[in-house]
Amino acid sequence: MTRAAERSEPPVLTAADPEVPMARLLAMAYRHLVVELHERLQARGWHDVRPQYGYVLLACRDQPTTSVEVAALLGVSKQAAAKLAEAMVGAGLVRRTRSDLDARARPLTLTARGRRLLAVVEEVYAELEAGWADAIGRSRVKAVRSGLTDVLVSAYDGALPPVRPI
Repeated sequence: MTRAAERSEPPVLTAADPEVPMARLLAMAYRHLVVELHERLQARGWHDVRPQYGYVLLACRDQPTTSVEVAALLGVSKQAAAKLAEAMVGAGLVRRTRSDLDARARPLTLTARGRRLLAVVEEVYAELEAGWADAIGRSRVKAVRSGLTDVLVSAYDGALPPVRPI
């Protein structure tokens, strides 16, 4: 194996390794959940769903959301947000509507298909959590959820923050 190949392969962590920082474990767990989610969505026939769609769907679930707001949420340019919004409109997940406050604004709202996708995502997350409960116990999963909720609510002035990419 060449030195370049050695450098490109990440080290494998095991349970015997020293305590891994929680931030790293949370990042690995999040990645695992997202990969599993999208594999299961594919298996259920949702072939046109990209990971970025979830952030936009959650924002639109709460209220009509403009492309400018999508750009801020995702930390991308307005042009990239507009392109993503168009792809989601094309996939039938959101639709453009008229704003009562600004005639120029065309906020995105969920379609019936977008709402169905969010419902399927919640089902898949429940399945994944059940798998975690099988691995570590239901009470430990409940304790992790409760602890994370407490930390986040404390850090964000009494409310959970919006879900957004890093």
